Amino acid sequence: MEIQSIELIEQDFYQRLDKVILNHHENESRTSVQGWIKAGCVFVNDKNEKSSYKVQPGDYIRVEYPKPVNTDILPEDIPLDIVYEDKDVIVVNKPSGMIVHPSSGIYSGTLVNALLYHCHDLSAINGVTRPGIVHRIDKETSGLIMAAKNDLSHQSLSKQLEEHTVIRRYIALVHGEIPHTKGRIVAPIGRDQRDRQKMNVTSHNGKEAITNFTVLERFKNMTLVECRLETGRTHQIRVHMNYIGYPVYGDPKYGYRNDDISHGQYLHAKLLGFKHPVTGKELLFECKLPDWFENKLNELRG
Repeated sequence: MEIQSIELIEQDFYQRLDKVILNHHENESRTSVQGWIKAGCVFVNDKNEKSSYKVQPGDYIRVEYPKPVNTDILPEDIPLDIVYEDKDVIVVNKPSGMIVHPSSGIYSGTLVNALLYHCHDLSAINGVTRPGIVHRIDKETSGLIMAAKNDLSHQSLSKQLEEHTVIRRYIALVHGEIPHTKGRIVAPIGRDQRDRQKMNVTSHNGKEAITNFTVLERFKNMTLVECRLETGRTHQIRVHMNYIGYPVYGDPKYGYRNDDISHGQYLHAKLLGFKHPVTGKELLFECKLPDWFENKLNELRG
């Protein structure tokens, strides 16, 4: 059983317990958190409290995560576009539309299912539903993602992500014509309080988020940019570009309603670089844009 102590911040005081727990677990749903509380997995000053309990300054909160339910995550013979592979790590060019790991009742058709079929071993650090997964990219985002084949590699790659030494470059097609060549967006990102499926820029429960972008090409009412991440928050590029008034084209959550969303957002993880977890060798990988993305650019070029 995994145990975590919640480090309270000023914004947590006098808020509902379930809301506070949710603010510190941005990838969980309100239903999941309330389930933990009802099951007696959340303790306030060593006592179980209701979801409606108002958190007080000085409270000590800990979460004893329930053992994962056996959801039978099975290997599936799903084709993979493998960019690099050795006994420690694998790098895959993920297609748009593929979920990285099982969650919320979806236990098949994910990248994890495909990796389980292809690889004999994957790291076990993230449990039965996320073996080998070190980082994620959104379902409708295409491009490069790395996975660890053993725990030692997982720990090394996770540390590189925490220290912001992993190179991650994305190509995005956004609405509007950005007038300047370069930009740096420094704005904290947290869960949207009105819509738990979305993130937004907020100082209330936001965590540091930094996105750098460079304009590659301008079209009529649209711009092609390269984004370089310094942090890795959920939906970071999509939220940041929308925040400055240039939402990603085709984005179903943060884009425009009349966008073509048949391929999801026009966002592609083009470049990925890191130190090999065992040899220490610098590795850098690049993959081209999907055909549907390139076709859209050609259409805009006329």
